Amino acid sequence: MAGIDQSRPFIAVGIAVLTVSDTRKLADDRSGDTLAERVEKSGHRLVARDITTDDTEAIRAVVSKWTEDKSIDVIITTGGTGFTGRDVTPEAIEPLFDKKMDGFSEVFHRISFDKIGTSTIQSRATAGLIGTTFVFVLPGSPGACRDAWDGILAAQLDYRHMPCNFVEIMPRLDEHLKRGAGTAV
Repeated sequence: MAGIDQSRPFIAVGIAVLTVSDTRKLADDRSGDTLAERVEKSGHRLVARDITTDDTEAIRAVVSKWTEDKSIDVIITTGGTGFTGRDVTPEAIEPLFDKKMDGFSEVFHRISFDKIGTSTIQSRATAGLIGTTFVFVLPGSPGACRDAWDGILAAQLDYRHMPCNFVEIMPRLDEHLKRGAGTAV
């Protein structure tokens, strides 16, 4: 049965939040605020936070830089997952994935459907692994960020969550890179 095993210790991970928007600034970034508050309230470390424009190269530059930072285990982006001409976050990030996490999108849309119905199909939320860093690409609304964090990420980023979670496999994430043993969390 899924749930928290209180006999296991909580292990904080380093998380970076990137808002992708042509119009937002930190002062009015409600989606980024939603994620940052949840990260910190859960006991994880908010290692970095930034905003970049809806520009493929700009998005890739930030994400690539963060995947090289050993203090960042997880990157969460918000914004740019729709269908307009400026929505390019999946196109920017998916080519960087070493492994794609199809199940994330499926579960996200299941949770979202229960709240907003068929409007969920207007999001191209995605996730994957770049090197040893988990990357989650979320829509740009505070509601979508709440749904993703509360419904998926809070549990999967908690070492105590059973039957399995992302934190317990972090030391072995570099096996696919053929670099040897992973770094302990």
